[in-house]
Amino acid sequence: NSESRAGQSLNGRWNAIIDPYENGYYDYRYEPLRNGYFKNAKPATKSDLVEYDFDAAAVLHVPGDWNTQRENLFFYEGTVWYKKSFDYALAHNRRLFLHFGGANYDAKTYLNGDKLGEHRGGFTPFEYEITQRVKPDGNFIVVKVDNRRLREGVPTVNTDWWNYGGLTREVRLIDVPETFIRDYSIALSKGSLSELELSVKLDGHAQKQRLRFEIQETGLTKQFSTNDTGYASLRIAASGLELWSPEHPKLYRIRIMSETDTISDEMGFRQIETRKSEVLLNGKPVFLRGISIHEEAPLRSGRATGIEDSRTLLQWAKELGCNYVRLAHYPHNETMAREAERLGLMVWAEIPVYWTILWDNPDTYANAEQQLCDMISRDKNRASIIIWSVANETPRSDARLAFLNKLITQARHMDQTRLISAATELTQTGDKILLDDPLCASLDVIGANEYIGWYSGKPEDCRKKAWSTNFDKPLVISEFGASAVIGRHGAPDERWTEEYQANVYTEQLGMLRKITFLRGMSPWILVDFRSPRRPLAGVQDYYNRKGLISNTGERKEAFYILQRFYDEMQSMHDTRFDH
Repeated sequence: NSESRAGQSLNGRWNAIIDPYENGYYDYRYEPLRNGYFKNAKPATKSDLVEYDFDAAAVLHVPGDWNTQRENLFFYEGTVWYKKSFDYALAHNRRLFLHFGGANYDAKTYLNGDKLGEHRGGFTPFEYEITQRVKPDGNFIVVKVDNRRLREGVPTVNTDWWNYGGLTREVRLIDVPETFIRDYSIALSKGSLSELELSVKLDGHAQKQRLRFEIQETGLTKQFSTNDTGYASLRIAASGLELWSPEHPKLYRIRIMSETDTISDEMGFRQIETRKSEVLLNGKPVFLRGISIHEEAPLRSGRATGIEDSRTLLQWAKELGCNYVRLAHYPHNETMAREAERLGLMVWAEIPVYWTILWDNPDTYANAEQQLCDMISRDKNRASIIIWSVANETPRSDARLAFLNKLITQARHMDQTRLISAATELTQTGDKILLDDPLCASLDVIGANEYIGWYSGKPEDCRKKAWSTNFDKPLVISEFGASAVIGRHGAPDERWTEEYQANVYTEQLGMLRKITFLRGMSPWILVDFRSPRRPLAGVQDYYNRKGLISNTGERKEAFYILQRFYDEMQSMHDTRFDH
């Protein structure tokens, strides 16, 4: 909840130096420099040799990706140095943090020439305390951002989305009291509709304090105290709360007050659970009418940033008839979960454990777990998020199973109030499709991707498919779809046309109606998005064209087919297809 804090935005114009050979960091022997670009050096005399100058360099806008800000950086992968100057008069007994919403992928951060730290991972926040380092004036931040793909990275070297580089999310200074509320968690107790679980963690010297929690609208207040480590956990009777749901996305303003700090938030309260093959929202069966979404700007090229982009994408999902969205394949910016909560959309949130990462590499696992923890820590108070997903389309192996089960254990340790899923592997034998991936045994909801009619077979093959499962659990078809170029028309069997995509959706929906244990879907995908894997000239032009909406905001024929289907589902109160 960084936006609720006092401080100063550092968004806007940053000077930037492109450094493909990393001369600003390594010497010719590829050893780190002691006086690299992070020193922001200036010639002391006319004869001094300094071969860079941030103040004379061109500008990049933050938040934003560099690929779409300069034409010559469209395909660039490598290092860019960012620099921002600022003044800040920090009051006595206050602390200051430098907060990044996200930077893709490896970010080394320096303040006034000294290193603050390094963060790996393109989609989760990080920050550094700079209380003892900041000056009233003349400060400068330098960030070395490197978006090169790594075999040991999370994700690894091959993905089906654009590798947008840079400071892609907000940068802020956060000003807090000497002892402040570092963390808090509020949710309905597991299995209850009338009891809240609250935990609070203080950070600072005055760890033992009296606190007060309140929901002003209901008159609910609770006083309690932290222990010697600054931690408190308690249960609070809260009967009479209006529960959050897509039909009634009720939000309450909550406030937590300590002796030294106050923080407020706006949130909903709901219960999500499963019972055999059912998904239950607030104790009632629900069908997840969804769509997948990439963090791609809706009406321009580049990474989506800020509340307006989030609002546009989610409003389009609402127009489609969705009550649920799958945010693929990485944590989206924080405004997506918050706007989904306001609009009444349930959310599947995912980390980029994608395809063939290095299952046996301890550093790869540590990075994946850190991204999972960061995602849960940031978004755990959002009622909109009902599913944490630990992976997408990962091929079976013993090492993969051990890796993902460790992530699942960590997710359950951090959050007992949500469901765990992943897009698992199916077994297809002729016309029989079986859910038998061993990973499913550890999941609450089974996710599965299938592309009958596009990557396998013909659209009409859907009519012959028979689905079965080894698990008494709900299934969500996390992906299906087909590509179409907006405005390209032809016969229903002609690829790349709107008619072909519409035919795939018609046949798919006919097949999915027959799966008795299906409880949701998130077809691929809401909007056409950039991908280096899609070079077909005149058709793809480096776009994945499976969007129901084009990259210029136009609806394709399949949009209306799915919209009508979701209208029908909603009229049946989101139960089963076969009802």
